[in-house]
This record gives sequence, structure tokens and C-alpha cells, in this order.
Amino acid sequence: MAVPDNKLQIEMLRKMMLIRAFEEKIKYLFTRGAMAGFSHLYDGQEAVAVGGCAALTRDDYITSTHRGHGHCIAKGGDVAKMMAEVLGRRTGYCKGKGGSMHIFDASLGILGANGIVAGGLPMGTGAGLKAKLTGSGQVTMCFFGDGTTNQGTFHESLNMAGLWRLPVVYVCENNGYGISVSQARHQAIRDVAVRAEGYGMVGAIADGNDVLDVYEKASAAVERARRGEGPTLLECKTYRYGGHHVGDPGTLYRSNEEVAAWRAKDPIPRMIAHVLDSGVMTRAEVDTLKAEVDAEIEAAAAYSLESPLPEPEEALDDLFIGFRATGREGRGARGGCAAGAGRAECGGAEGRPRA
Repeated sequence: MAVPDNKLQIEMLRKMMLIRAFEEKIKYLFTRGAMAGFSHLYDGQEAVAVGGCAALTRDDYITSTHRGHGHCIAKGGDVAKMMAEVLGRRTGYCKGKGGSMHIFDASLGILGANGIVAGGLPMGTGAGLKAKLTGSGQVTMCFFGDGTTNQGTFHESLNMAGLWRLPVVYVCENNGYGISVSQARHQAIRDVAVRAEGYGMVGAIADGNDVLDVYEKASAAVERARRGEGPTLLECKTYRYGGHHVGDPGTLYRSNEEVAAWRAKDPIPRMIAHVLDSGVMTRAEVDTLKAEVDAEIEAAAAYSLESPLPEPEEALDDLFIGFRATGREGRGARGGCAAGAGRAECGGAEGRPRA
């Protein structure tokens, strides 16, 4: 059994608090018109990302989803750069061009959040194949929701990983809803984990609102993967407090009683109760930790709001590797093929950029 030491327990609590505070600040800024587009918040599900990523090393990979802020923070993402990205600022992870659903940091093994349902599974499976072929010892943890398990790429990815014994941990964050459709209405099974048997891999279920239980089950899965024993399908039962996105109140398809019942199992108070009861922290230390987290998020928000927006002429930057426009026809000096440019400027006979 994987038992986190006191330092790791405190760090897991800090990261759950950080995710919650980050999402609350994003909701605040969104409702006041400070950001464009949608944002899908992770509050309520913090224990899954934190417990899962605590079982990984810095060199391991994760793939994420449209509800990906929590995964990035749990893997060590910089909340100031994350918030700047969500707000579309040049100082963000993707220079403000990716936004809420496309945060990426290769240095931390974050292979990107993904706006496409099930889009991260083939990527995670590919990363697992790369690790096996190179013998790097890396493990990929692929996060996705219950609705994803009805997609073809779910079955294709798990079938390949099971057949080739790839070092991937597939983490299903079963929050009970695919957008507004309850699991009972889109699946004939109750437990997604039972599908593991069809792919010849281990299936496990964790209490997704208990970070210690997630950590224990995730650690066992990661250890199996590192030993070359193949992938795991880990289902974490959890709940999102808000609607599908910030603009969705979630009241048309969920009862107040249902939401209240899940809030009573909130992962953060549960972890606070554990560290207090076990003597890992005192109440004063918990309060100080919370104040530090809040201050970090306020500083991230101030940094982001003070950061510049990308300039219009930067729109085509970073689309291609090793390629710059000529600047002719009023297109500017960076980022694309100028109108009327010849073969040399565009990189080939068919005007394709050179890699």
C-alpha cells in the first residue's frame, strides 16, 4: 500500500486548495467579462488530479481534457502562466492563443489539455508506445471523463495499450455526467472499470473524493506500468460542482439535493480533517496554508490582468517549426506564408512549410 509521508500529504492538500482557488478566481473573472470563450471548471474533482499526479515523477507524462486546469496544477504547472493563458495574455503558456482548453508544458510532461472529447487518449497511448520503444521508464497518465468511454478512440486506444502492454494509466474521472446527460442514461453499466477486462488490463475503482485513496490506487497502477506489466483503467467516482461550463447553471438536469449530497463529501474538508486528526498539521498551519494559496492566486490574477494581449500580427506565429513569412503583401514578418510568395519563401513546390 502506498502511504504518503507527511510532507506529501501537506503538498497534496496545498495543491487541492490551489486548484479550488484558481477555479473560483476564473469563475469570478469570467462573470465580469475579463476573459473570452468558455471555461470548464474542475472544482469538486481536485482529489483525482492531485492523487493521480502525486504518483508520478516530473518526467512522466499526462494528457488532459477540456476540464484540464486541475491536471496542469497537479502536475506542477505555474498558476500565473496558466491564468495568463486562460485570459488570453501574451505571458501565458501558449502566448495567449490556446486559452482555457489548450495549456501545454512539455518540460513538466503536460502534453496538453484538449478541447476534443477523447482527444487525449490516442496521444497518451502514443506517449506510452514511445516510452516502451525507447525504454525510458516513463509512465503516461491519461485523464478523461465518463462520456469519453463511449467514443471509438477510447476503445481503440485501450485495445492497443492492452495488446502491447504499454505503460499507461487511463484515469476515468466519472463525475456522473457527459455534459448534461447522466451516466445512467448513456451507459448500460454502472462501473466503467469493468471495461478493462475486455482489453486484458487491470481495472480498479477509487473514491474520487478521497485523495489518499486515489493516490493509493494510482500508485499501484504506476508501479505495474513501470514493471512492464501493462496498463490500468482506473475509475475515480467524483462530481463537478458547477455545470458543464461556467455559463451552465446545471439546474435543469441535477437536483439541489444531489449537489448537496456530493458537497458533503468535498475532498478538501476531508483531507483537512485527516491531517488534523492524524497530527500532520495544526489548525493554525492549515489556515496559514490557505492564506498562502489565496495570496498566490491573487498575485497570479494581478500578473495576468496586467499582462499584454497578443498583437494581431502575432496570429500566425508558432504555427510551423522553422518557418517565417517574407513580409510581402502586407502580411508582416512572422508566422505564415506571405500572399504571392514563391517556392523558396513557402518551403517547397507545393507551398508547404518546411518542418
